[in-house]
Amino acid sequence: MENAQTTPQTQEQEAHRPRRTGLVTSASGNKTIRVLVESQVQHPMYGKYLLRRTKLAAHDPANEAKKGDTVEIITCRRISKMKSWRLVRVVKKATISSQAKAERG
Repeated sequence: MENAQTTPQTQEQEAHRPRRTGLVTSASGNKTIRVLVESQVQHPMYGKYLLRRTKLAAHDPANEAKKGDTVEIITCRRISKMKSWRLVRVVKKATISSQAKAERG
């Protein structure tokens, strides 16, 4: 049986997968977090930049992310109906003001 550590081959594969950084809006599920990802897109006709928000469900096997944390997620195989993202790392731990911002989300 192979150990669970990442090999150079899997690290190379992960380098080409899409990554997103966002704010955890909910961590109430077991091993599941909801991440609010914001991106700017340019309007095709007018050229104005618009803010798009998407809530993604991500797998958090160690339950390390809390509400209000800024996290980095990466695509993975589909784990459930809604989860096809996996937590890579917690970029920044939550402060009281960022938790209030996550609640408004």
